[in-house]
Amino acid sequence: MAIKDFFKGPSKEGGEPVLSTSGQAENAKDQQQVPATEKPAGRLAGLNRLLKKDKTAKADLGTSEATEFAQEQEEIVQKIGKYQASQHGIRLLIRHPVRVLTRNPINTLYITIPVGILFFLIGTAYILNAYGLNALYLSTVVDDLAIFTFLIIAVPLAVLDFKESSRRRHIEEALPNFFRDLAGMNDSGMTLPNAVHLVAQSDYSTLTPYVRRLDNEMSWNVTFIEAIQRFRVRLATPLTDRSIDLIAKASKAGGDVSEVLRAAASDSYEFISLRMERRNNMLIYIVIVLISFFVFVFVIYILVTTFLTVMATAGSAASGVGGGAARFGAAIDLALYGRLFAHAAILQGLFSGLVAGQMGEGRAVAGLKYSIIMVLIAWIMFRFFV
Repeated sequence: MAIKDFFKGPSKEGGEPVLSTSGQAENAKDQQQVPATEKPAGRLAGLNRLLKKDKTAKADLGTSEATEFAQEQEEIVQKIGKYQASQHGIRLLIRHPVRVLTRNPINTLYITIPVGILFFLIGTAYILNAYGLNALYLSTVVDDLAIFTFLIIAVPLAVLDFKESSRRRHIEEALPNFFRDLAGMNDSGMTLPNAVHLVAQSDYSTLTPYVRRLDNEMSWNVTFIEAIQRFRVRLATPLTDRSIDLIAKASKAGGDVSEVLRAAASDSYEFISLRMERRNNMLIYIVIVLISFFVFVFVIYILVTTFLTVMATAGSAASGVGGGAARFGAAIDLALYGRLFAHAAILQGLFSGLVAGQMGEGRAVAGLKYSIIMVLIAWIMFRFFV
């Protein structure tokens, strides 16, 4: 059938063409094959109605429903604002004091220093009230107070610093494998969110919960750049700051992210290798520092318990004879020399530990754990065995 036979006659007022008799006959045959739910209209008329049909149906809310919806939205915004305000400043310290103190180990000094000073002042006042001013010079109780004050200040900082350094070390050691796996998934044609979702099922030791949280954030339609920046803030290590910031900028610029991920993995691996090499090379010097302290304490112990003790005993025995030699021997105050040597050993242990931390890990705070051990050894030896 020709096209001109299909359209014949004037159009209707609605703009729908009138079919010819032959067209109606053929259309009647076609209508027998269409479902019963369709109306028997022309082909172009049905197509025209489909094109003109408004598919975006809108739900009209009443006044009360609209007001309730606006109130709910306002409550949600206020809760979000309160939560964001509680994550900074004094509110965060009040709500989560442990988190604030453990986030950066040095923050513990804000609590431990006042507590230690208060403990020392109260103890000193009690000693002066009970034994008088001479107790500061003739008794070792003040030395004991100083040791306990040092432990109050140093032990929390040393423990938290050790935990934080261990966390950072494990995270940085797992970082090259994470970047390498992410680059491999991206090379296979996956988008970065899908690649993160797939590698989140793997095990990366201490890094695993951070990767899964990154995947959860992107599953809530957070952009990759924003999620990776949050990921960087949560890790909070110098290596991750440098590597992840480079990845975020490359993703934002639209470059080859796979090559950037491989470069970040290679850089992380080289950084970890150099750090381990430095640590292994400096281990011998840490051992030398520790051995020198023990040699120093041993020499002092032998000097006090043998030489000075013999000199003081001989001086006391010859005190009745008279003469310069007797007066020299009688002038040895064994308790005073023992206390001086104890102070020297304690100071030696304190600063030797800080030097060991600086040489071994590049941070003096990392040597507090050595300082605590050596100070305790020196104090116990001269307090109970000399």
